[in-house]
Amino acid sequence: MKFSEIIVNDCIIPELKAQDKKGVLEELSEVISRHYSYINKISLVKVLTERERLGTTGIGDGIAIPHGKLKGVTHPIISFGRSKKGLDFDSMDGQPTTLFFLLVAPESSSGTHLQVLAKIAKILKNSKFRKRLMEAVTKQDLKDTIIQTDDET
Repeated sequence: MKFSEIIVNDCIIPELKAQDKKGVLEELSEVISRHYSYINKISLVKVLTERERLGTTGIGDGIAIPHGKLKGVTHPIISFGRSKKGLDFDSMDGQPTTLFFLLVAPESSSGTHLQVLAKIAKILKNSKFRKRLMEAVTKQDLKDTIIQTDDET
């Protein structure tokens, strides 16, 4: 699955306003629920919060990939947010988190969900890619940077 198929400009936040984990989950869920009117923000935040209770999705190197499955979703959806100053997301390395990819997948999908998660994790291992994301200015710049990896992975 290509990023160009699952990310839209409306779901990109160049500078998150949130100051904590709960705020990030709410802010990233808000842009998804606004663009995809069939997704209930409160339900999505609940699913993501329950997932975080199992273990943090802050994987280190300034990266978090909160994710969950939601009834009514028919295909994977991504929202992306950036916090240039970084914030506490209970990351595994204890460092501030700056890049957030939120993934929502269909309730019945496990294969596609895991494939997209693996693809996100793979591209984020690349420090040059993370640097390009931090330097991008507009939503479109961020989207273009993310989509360019479709050809690289």
